[in-house]
Amino acid sequence: MKWNGTGRGLKALGVSLALGLGMTACSRDYTVGYLYVTASRTALVNAYAIDYQSGALQQLADSPIPASDTSNANPVALVAAPNGKSIYVVNHDVSQVVQFAVGTDGKLYAQQTTSVVTNAAKTIIGTFPTAAAIDPSGNFLFVTFTFQSGFTTALPGPGGVAVFPIGHSNNTSQEGLLGAPVMNGTLPYFPVGYNPTGIFVNPIESVTTANPLGHVYVIDQDHTAAGVQQGVLLSFALNSSTGQLTSIPGPTLGGFQVGSTPAGIAVDPTGRFIYVTDSATNQLYAFTVSSSNMPMAITSGPFTTGQFPLGITIDPRGTFVYVANFGSNSVSEFTIDTATGSLSGGGGATVDTGPTCVTIDPGEGIYLFTSNQRDNTVSSEVLDSHNGSLSNVQGTPFSSAALPTCAVAISNGQHPTEVVN
Repeated sequence: MKWNGTGRGLKALGVSLALGLGMTACSRDYTVGYLYVTASRTALVNAYAIDYQSGALQQLADSPIPASDTSNANPVALVAAPNGKSIYVVNHDVSQVVQFAVGTDGKLYAQQTTSVVTNAAKTIIGTFPTAAAIDPSGNFLFVTFTFQSGFTTALPGPGGVAVFPIGHSNNTSQEGLLGAPVMNGTLPYFPVGYNPTGIFVNPIESVTTANPLGHVYVIDQDHTAAGVQQGVLLSFALNSSTGQLTSIPGPTLGGFQVGSTPAGIAVDPTGRFIYVTDSATNQLYAFTVSSSNMPMAITSGPFTTGQFPLGITIDPRGTFVYVANFGSNSVSEFTIDTATGSLSGGGGATVDTGPTCVTIDPGEGIYLFTSNQRDNTVSSEVLDSHNGSLSNVQGTPFSSAALPTCAVAISNGQHPTEVVN
């Protein structure tokens, strides 16, 4: 999704801090992971090494690098493959996704550019992609786009979701390449409503040969027939073998009402709770996933955030929710009631100006980062795994190319992808 943070979805494995640091010290490797940040004004991707002891960021030697072969690409989002071998950058203004291979040193190497989305004749029939997500198996990339064929900013209309198979290979240059989009009858996409802004694949799926179903959630900034702004949460069953999506109809514009201007979406690591930010009402909406797989609003919500909330992420333990508040230059922190999904808290920390996206390193799960659009920086915070509180990393904020839009973190391959208690 456009403002999504994507360091999420990993279960806590409960290794001790001493063991985690001991392994790092023995390896003589002080990089716990890598952070990648898109910058829209100059169409660049920043790449940073994350220091395991402090959470400080160090730009890699060749960073930033082009997000596309054109300077007007406007990268707005990115997502990392679960195996950490590829990242995918969504370039809004040129309607494309660029796949980058991740080197063992964290450096990025452009491998493939894919239009979003074309038909068999290679005619573009989907424009202005906004967000992306990958299923837990790493087999499919899901990309939301703003306009179906025939619609433009001058003549707005509904959008869609393109589903691309992801290839896997022992050949580094072939790993992570995208195949032709999954067909929906004669269409190479699955329709959604107006202005899709976010997408999330349920991080935990009970997939078997007999029951290969997962779930995909999309948020739209739609409107009623009378022209009233209406936020909608769409739910789809996912065939994890084929990538096919089947709509789970809801009562509001084909989905479920969620504020008026939803901006960010995240699902907890157990797949039971859905959280959506609404930038117009300064609220966070919460849903449980019912036994019939239909989202049901948690009655204690919605929950108050800071001003103009955009990006959202959940820590890898599934304990805390963090929201980037663009208008109040802050990150709100909420504690999840793991029995009901209800939230408490709402305090947080001040970061730099105009945070858009928020993500957490998936290795140790204690370093949180925000892309700050208004001052061209990245903030780095340490989260307390016991109470969720945030404190500044020494040296924060760190510089970024102009107009950073979103961020994603991956683990360093020499470190275990585990969460430290």
